[in-house]
Amino acid sequence: MSNRVCVCPTFHVSRFTLCFLAMAISLVSNVNVLSAASPSLAERVVEHRLANGLTVLMVERHQTPVVSINITFAVGGINEQVGQTGLAHFYEHMAFKGTRTVGTRDYEKEKPILDELARVGTELERRQRAIAQKTSEATVEEQAAVDSLQKRFMDLQAQASQYVVGNEVALLYQRHGGVGFNASTGKDLTRYTISLPSNRLPLWAAIEADRMANPVLREFYKERGVVMEERRLRNDDSPNGLLFETFTSAAFRAHGYGVPTIGWGSDILSLTPADAEAFFKAHYGPNRATIALAGDLDPKDTIDLIERTFGKIPAAPDSTARMAAEPEQRGERRVEVEFDAEPSIIIGYHKPGLGHPDDDVFDVIDAVLSDGLTSRLHRTLVRERRLAASISSSANHPGVREPNLFIIMATPLAPHTTGEVEAAIYEELERLKQEPVSPKELERVINNLDADMVRAMRSNSGLASQLALYQAVAGDWRDILKSRDRVSAVTAADVQRVAAQYFTKSNRTVGVLVKKSNGKTVAAAQNNGVAR
Repeated sequence: MSNRVCVCPTFHVSRFTLCFLAMAISLVSNVNVLSAASPSLAERVVEHRLANGLTVLMVERHQTPVVSINITFAVGGINEQVGQTGLAHFYEHMAFKGTRTVGTRDYEKEKPILDELARVGTELERRQRAIAQKTSEATVEEQAAVDSLQKRFMDLQAQASQYVVGNEVALLYQRHGGVGFNASTGKDLTRYTISLPSNRLPLWAAIEADRMANPVLREFYKERGVVMEERRLRNDDSPNGLLFETFTSAAFRAHGYGVPTIGWGSDILSLTPADAEAFFKAHYGPNRATIALAGDLDPKDTIDLIERTFGKIPAAPDSTARMAAEPEQRGERRVEVEFDAEPSIIIGYHKPGLGHPDDDVFDVIDAVLSDGLTSRLHRTLVRERRLAASISSSANHPGVREPNLFIIMATPLAPHTTGEVEAAIYEELERLKQEPVSPKELERVINNLDADMVRAMRSNSGLASQLALYQAVAGDWRDILKSRDRVSAVTAADVQRVAAQYFTKSNRTVGVLVKKSNGKTVAAAQNNGVAR
């Protein structure tokens, strides 16, 4: 699992490793890099597991009176059901709306209004869909019923809004010195982060235990509209976002990785408060969570605090859902997206997920191809041949836990085409198969990957992020150290073998953004010698 930053469009955590490194940098003094990632880390991490299954990881760092905290749930888009895509991401939004005690002026008065609003809203949308599906116009009675429900719905919305204290959770943290309060959702994980003064740990525990146990889905329909607007901006109206969505759904025919994390638009619009509440109860229990804390803390006191607050929360039920396995791809898949934007291309190959020995080899290949200005793709296609304006790769798209994709993304440099860039990329992949990576290049790449891992744990927020990440996806935070050993053991022969096995035409999916201008499609993906 690579620690390189992906240059993909901004989705909710398609790569998980360096998302939070910027948090709390201003608050955390520099720490000796090697001390963070050396074998002594295994001795410095204090691990505790509550009776309800919650895992707590702690590292003492007393340079400044600050603690960075990362709560990671092993829950994401792949836990959704057909017809309810986007629920994990939507629930992340709802988690900021508060609880029975935070975010409300009077929950006892607010609750019956929210219950009635959910009932009326669900019935209103059911009737609206029934009318929309009719081949004839709605009857007078049907339209009158919809109009009555619509009026009742608007009245209830207005009543509920009187009890809302907007953004109260964030304001509480802000008033007590918290920074970096954020969240993210991906296909594998949902994550919540904060850095705050260490003497405010009791406040954090009270807020987050309450959010985990007693979320209130207030402003549900308003926030659903916000998510739809986010989808329009990130996917529908974004050339790169739409290309990635189309490409990924073409690459995965059965597995949930083919569904966008934000969800399909029709699914988002049909989500109900009951859907969100059921998803929360089924998945977001303490037994699916890891809390990692790094900074100025006392492990014994912290364990006592977390036991008193989070320990009361019941575990979520054991999951019985099964994930459909992606069948072997038996031929190249190609998709085009027409957009009034400059052409670009994505090439992807199916590969194993975390835990397979070849996954670590792909991290090395990723670095060989696109890590820095001296990497092969940048040096050849951008600097020397000037075919591409930009190029990058990622070893884990769109997740890490399950078999995923190795992808290469490029934007041609006019007047060159995506076809020319594609052909040049295949030349570099063939070179990986035919020529062993030199000892000097392999050493440089492996050293850089190791340095990336060390830098990822330099700040308190980075260390907390890495510990929670590996615990959630690998099942053991110690895999941080094991992954370093696995990557350092990768040989030139491994690179050749993996490249030859996976970088084949029948295993690849290609997505091309084709410029559409004045109603005409500009053919930007001519063959131009592309290997078929």
